[in-house]
Amino acid sequence: MIDPLNQFQINRLIPISLGEWDISYTNSALWMTIGLIIVCLFFHASLKREALVPNRLQASSEIIFCFLSDMVKTYIGREGVPFFPFIFTLFWFVLIGNLLGLIPYSFTYTSHIVVTFTLAIVAFIAANVAGFKKHGIGMFSLLLPKGIPLFLAPLMIIIELISYLARPFSLSIRLFANMMAGHLILKLFASFSLMLGKSSLAVLGILPLILNIGVTGLEFLVAVLQTYVFTLLTCLYINDAINLH
Repeated sequence: MIDPLNQFQINRLIPISLGEWDISYTNSALWMTIGLIIVCLFFHASLKREALVPNRLQASSEIIFCFLSDMVKTYIGREGVPFFPFIFTLFWFVLIGNLLGLIPYSFTYTSHIVVTFTLAIVAFIAANVAGFKKHGIGMFSLLLPKGIPLFLAPLMIIIELISYLARPFSLSIRLFANMMAGHLILKLFASFSLMLGKSSLAVLGILPLILNIGVTGLEFLVAVLQTYVFTLLTCLYINDAINLH
């Protein structure tokens, strides 16, 4: 039986060490590079011949650009405009990682918690830096909602602090878990098809194959949806730090 966890193994392609630090170029880094190249080629092809009446590539790039711009303005406000390049880059990094993982024999770098947590902690730190820059020590007021009785204040501060610090963990685990679970199911169904195909019940191998096709379509939707959720929650976290309520 095929080991469904092998697809998540990180392998060194070009061993590189910096003292005691292992900074080897891995299969994960390779697919990040491939994703970067694909995104750059997409925008180069869509924008190299800008026209008043856009073609399909230009229209698709403009739609995504406007969609993300509206998301930033809606959920952060005008003060979130400086964050747009970060949100735009974050969206594409997660989206291309999710979609590339659907290609057979590829690698899904967004299925690793170290990648998703790094993205989440960078967003969390950026939001807090922006919040402290605008409000100073007054940013801590978000830990105590208005209208709370004074005797409940210590308890609410502890609860809100734990909830606030848990944000990067929940944000990263949500994406990592969805990507990992989906690819495990795909690999298991593929394994069942191969096992049944080599047995006397070979005809039954068609059933898990059909299920796999359906799950692949579902995984495509999940890949896009999780990208949207990750980007949206990042905007909301930045908004909470900048626009205190």
